[in-house]
Amino acid sequence: MFENSIEEVSRFTRPMHTIIRSYGGIISPGSATFFFVNDEGVAITCKHVAQAILNADNINKNYQHFKQDFEKLPKDGKYKISLKGLETKYHYNPGTSVQMKHNFMNCFDSINEVVCHIHPTLDLAILVFKGFNAIHYASHAKFLGNSRHIRQGNMLCRLGFPFPEFSNFQHNTTTDDIEWTTGGIQNSPIFPIDGIVTRFVADQGVGVTGIEMSTPGLRGQSGGPLFDKEGRIYGMQFATRHLHLGFDMKDHEIVMDGKKASIANHPFLHVGICVHLDPIKDFLRQHNINFTEVD
Repeated sequence: MFENSIEEVSRFTRPMHTIIRSYGGIISPGSATFFFVNDEGVAITCKHVAQAILNADNINKNYQHFKQDFEKLPKDGKYKISLKGLETKYHYNPGTSVQMKHNFMNCFDSINEVVCHIHPTLDLAILVFKGFNAIHYASHAKFLGNSRHIRQGNMLCRLGFPFPEFSNFQHNTTTDDIEWTTGGIQNSPIFPIDGIVTRFVADQGVGVTGIEMSTPGLRGQSGGPLFDKEGRIYGMQFATRHLHLGFDMKDHEIVMDGKKASIANHPFLHVGICVHLDPIKDFLRQHNINFTEVD
């Protein structure tokens, strides 16, 4: 049903690969999604994705300041106490993020700046990429022109990069920095998930701002497009809600591997929430961003 539309939407949907190093030394890969709305290097994604882009610089600068103070610690009998005091000053524990880097995959020949416009209330942001000479994505989003066509029961699809399989990163012990490498796995597979429109999300005094889907949006699909079989964009995935079904079981006896076992189960329905296309288009207009609408 979505074979052709997935191919089309994949042409302008891209992953943001992220690597985060904790103070304990563990490097964790992660991913998010964004998609381009025109051929001028402008994309949209979630506010929480854009904030991660903005926060990376502060996290990295803070660690540089920590290292400068660390180098000044006297190597004497009070070294461990002094180090503990320094860690307390910077609020560092083994799980604290101390380095973060992002890689915008298969978009441009080069990037020297990403300007982020953050929506004041919705989990929505505009990314304006600068410093490129050539674009490596093809086509761009085509938004549904009339949102009255969005109805309960519409079968729609979301696209994103929920499973970060890339491994092209390392910790450079010489520079004490995390970095991207030319080896390892460079990409992660794009992943679609379909579902039907179940309900709409509305903010008082604003109107409809979101679309609820019968299936979850997966981690890493945040910022990915919601579209129909024609490839027309209906919204953008941003969250998943967990609805308690009430079919709880306590001390329920089952037979497993030939043995009786007592189990408990508290089931939930996981539903994806997408930003509705109308506030997306309004936000693009506010920033004079060109985009395309189709019937």
